[in-house]
Amino acid sequence: MKWVTRKRIHVNRTATGWLIRRFLDPQAEILFVEPEQVANIQQREGATGFDAPGAAYPHRDDRGRCSFEALAEEKLPGDEALARLGKIVHGADFPAEMDITRESAGLWAISQGFTDVGKDDADILERASFLYDSLYAHLKRSPSMELPSRRGGGNP
Repeated sequence: MKWVTRKRIHVNRTATGWLIRRFLDPQAEILFVEPEQVANIQQREGATGFDAPGAAYPHRDDRGRCSFEALAEEKLPGDEALARLGKIVHGADFPAEMDITRESAGLWAISQGFTDVGKDDADILERASFLYDSLYAHLKRSPSMELPSRRGGGNP
């Protein structure tokens, strides 16, 4: 299957790319293009767009979800670890909502260096996959553990 998103990926686009390749289609072809090209390529090539204007899974949908959250909820319902990872991604992707989880600020900070260490978007997605594999494994291992928000305090 073919997917398309905006170039210069950071939090949500790397997380969504990881989700697609890890759970939906390991052989997925992901195109990284200028934002204004996503809707056209989506229509012309039958690709599924994400995190871009006019995409099937936009940056923020009408329910307030980022593309990662929308895909996880629609395609992989019932996976609590993915739902919790979605909250982390959401907070990191929308800085005004960063305090939704403790981890969001760290993920945001890490993602700011993606374009400095990766040679291109495909390389960034490949490298960042380890990060998302690790977060998912942690969340899967601790299914009942609450992710305290920065507002709520709690023990680390």
